[in-house]
Amino acid sequence: MADFRGELRGEGKRFAIVVSRFNALVTERMTAGARACLIENGVADGNIDHISVPGAWELPLAAQAAARNGYDAIVAIGCVIRGDTPHFDYVAGAAANGLERVSLDTGVPIAFGVLTTDTPDQALERAGGRHGNKGWDAAEVALELADLLVKIKTDARPQ
Repeated sequence: MADFRGELRGEGKRFAIVVSRFNALVTERMTAGARACLIENGVADGNIDHISVPGAWELPLAAQAAARNGYDAIVAIGCVIRGDTPHFDYVAGAAANGLERVSLDTGVPIAFGVLTTDTPDQALERAGGRHGNKGWDAAEVALELADLLVKIKTDARPQ
């Protein structure tokens, strides 16, 4: 029985960080965390591209374009903060469903680094505050899945 497990190894791989500019105070901190994680785990700075979109709604389309252009994995970063209207539900749901669909349709791992919080303070706590940096966490997911897929694809056992 083969046991496949991805490792946090980014050497020779290309990553895209697709980030929403909406709630930039939060997403910029998460982007910095994601970039630092990728570099710390062997990704060359020149192999990390930053793709900026207006909001979380636009993340799936940009991620789809990136997935079709040779990236080993994508880190999607956004922040949707609940308000007084159902807008939150539509945007957060569309971002989650769209990113999932792109990943499954293209076979490219997309790490979901989209915060969905009730308050700005909760978002900041997850963007380098007391709850860590979810951008860093999402980059770890992207690294692990990119490595795992290589291992699965290169398994040379007879069928």
